[in-house]
Amino acid sequence: MKSMTGYGEATRHIKNGKVSVQIRSVNHRHLDLQVRAPREYLSFEEEIRKIVRQKISRGRIDLFVNRYATKGQTRMLEMDEALVGQYVAGMSQLKKKFKLAGDIGVSLLSTIPDIFRVREVDIDGAGERHAVLQALSLALKKLEQSREREGGHLRADMESQIGALREIANSLEARAAENGVRPVRAPAPGAELGERSERESTDNANVVFKGDINEELVRLKTHVAALSKTVREREPIGKRIDFMLQEVNRELNTISSKVPYLPVTQLVLQGKERVEKIREQTQNIE
Repeated sequence: MKSMTGYGEATRHIKNGKVSVQIRSVNHRHLDLQVRAPREYLSFEEEIRKIVRQKISRGRIDLFVNRYATKGQTRMLEMDEALVGQYVAGMSQLKKKFKLAGDIGVSLLSTIPDIFRVREVDIDGAGERHAVLQALSLALKKLEQSREREGGHLRADMESQIGALREIANSLEARAAENGVRPVRAPAPGAELGERSERESTDNANVVFKGDINEELVRLKTHVAALSKTVREREPIGKRIDFMLQEVNRELNTISSKVPYLPVTQLVLQGKERVEKIREQTQNIE
């Protein structure tokens, strides 16, 4: 069992720097993956998404890829020499044609836009892709370990609730046996209410079952046993447990309807409380 809540991060070195991958996961009904990465990594962002989807099936996933420079240049100043030459030639021609005074110097050229530009230093695309995917793999492994640790705590609590459900099912069986299982007798044909004997009225007052609940008890115990087995699995089980809880509730409702007997009703309510506690925990597991 894995919780949907967890965190993992990893770092790998690259030329003149390092890359880090951070992954945070929280509860969500479906898989909602958000990736934030430098634009230099857009070419393999879909590969990152594919890898995450192979590992995680449910939850809100926030994945951050960061690139840090630790030494050397990350930006470079470039001069457009061809453009400078054209400016100088144009100004010289202008000066000569119109007999203008003044020198063509650095101070003048520095005021002209587009002569200088700043660009990012070319990255080692293949090398950085490899580093990012390595960091991603390690971060996912740490995330999975985190989710499994949290899942262990959830499983312990759920097993406690399932154990209580098992005891309730056994108690329901015992309570059903206390009163016996027999249908409510109908009045004799044509008999008026006032004509019933005192003994018959007393007998009917003591009859509380409307039908046999043996099948419901068998199904209830089967669902509880299946729950106990399922919570030990490592695969995504959240949706399966949610379905099983619906079936447990269905059997409890049927038992309550068929047996309007106070001790049984109290046990059914206790069972529903346990189901609701397990359902709350189910919202946190994958």
